[in-house]
Amino acid sequence: MNPPIQLYNTLARQKQPLRTERPDRVTMYVCGPTVYNFAHIGNARPAVVFDVLARLLRHDYREVRYARNFTDVDDKINAAAAAEGVPIGTITDRYIDAYHEDMQALGVLAPDLAPRVTEHIPAIIDLVQALIERGHAYVEQAHVLFHVPSYPAYGQLSGRRTEDMLAGARVEVAPYKRDPLDFVLWKPSSPAQPGWDSPWGRGRPGWHVECTAMIGQHLGFPIDIHGGGQDLIFPHHENEIAQGVCAHGTLYCHTWVHNSFVTVNGQKMSKSLGNVLLVRDLLAHAPGEAIRLALLSTHYRRPLDWNARRLAAARQALMRFYASLAKAGQLPVLAGVPPDAQVLAALRNDLNVPGALARLHALRVDLDDATTDTARIQAKSCLLASAAVLGLLQQAPGRAMAALAPSDGGRTMSAHRVQALLDERRQARDCRDFARADALRDELEAAGFMVEDTRQGMVVRPMGKEPA
Repeated sequence: MNPPIQLYNTLARQKQPLRTERPDRVTMYVCGPTVYNFAHIGNARPAVVFDVLARLLRHDYREVRYARNFTDVDDKINAAAAAEGVPIGTITDRYIDAYHEDMQALGVLAPDLAPRVTEHIPAIIDLVQALIERGHAYVEQAHVLFHVPSYPAYGQLSGRRTEDMLAGARVEVAPYKRDPLDFVLWKPSSPAQPGWDSPWGRGRPGWHVECTAMIGQHLGFPIDIHGGGQDLIFPHHENEIAQGVCAHGTLYCHTWVHNSFVTVNGQKMSKSLGNVLLVRDLLAHAPGEAIRLALLSTHYRRPLDWNARRLAAARQALMRFYASLAKAGQLPVLAGVPPDAQVLAALRNDLNVPGALARLHALRVDLDDATTDTARIQAKSCLLASAAVLGLLQQAPGRAMAALAPSDGGRTMSAHRVQALLDERRQARDCRDFARADALRDELEAAGFMVEDTRQGMVVRPMGKEPA
């Protein structure tokens, strides 16, 4: 039996062994995008993080049910559709297709379920009706609202006091609310807005009720893992818990997992700053695997600052991996070789991807240092099996290296400068100043040159060019 997976549970504020309703099965729901525009790098981080978690779960459990939704009815979607004079489905279909393309380029596997809100209106109406019948919701001015004081445990997930919640910018204060914290479950639609018939008139669902209804229809309660970005803890996930517990009278979710924010060059992403980085724009300049590795290079619970250096470091690291695999390119891969135990141990420890990546580098060195074909075959097979759990190194080395190489092939650095850096690096290695030697190698690789240390000495060649 595999060692237990430990995850930081936001609700408990500590790492805990993963608890599942069934010993051989895991259910996981992750909040997906609201599809009114292309995905940005902040949308990509949870997709990549929870893709790694899903891969680990599939290794450790016989059955995994992973759902990631699309919010395809929303005021921002309505505005985009009105601006183009098209139905909301035209907008949402366009950006759902684009999201699939972008995530596939990042190596994100499709979840088992990708429910859309508009396909679950009957389930949403049933959930709202149940909350009214149980005294947790009320109808006022054609709105249906959840009455927060009816759920005394409200605030446990975020740990916020009532006055702190009211100070939050995302809590709407309206005259039809009995309590300022009450939130909308159903709201009326004008003739120009999308809407569905309901017992309370033609309207559309509130944001928070949607996920609870989709979870109830596809996974059941309690689910084992609920994931999403840190910004969703309050009010979205707090409200999910309240309405789910009150409607069904059962625990909503065992473990809440949240990834931290993405900044760009030290600043929060915002339209006003003009620094919102779209995934597809990044893909025009860098391979998806490099973007994926850059997103994984910081632990998921720590803020990640996106910058050119981070992406360049990811490209360089992948170049080293693929160069080692290229040298073993003619050797077969053994079927059934398990991932490295230390890689799995790092991932089971609250998804410690940086620790797993450090171990992958050690496995690459093992491959380089292997002295027999038998040892090289075993090392290569173990490296590839271990990297697969992270969604890395699954391409043909030659093709991957060609994609990773700078488009100018390193021609921006003169031959004289290349030789000077090589001489300085050789001197640094002779003096056992390996930190300086590594920095010089990184500078050469950033300029498009691959540097290898062999028994015969240093070998340098343009990236993407196979060794002779």
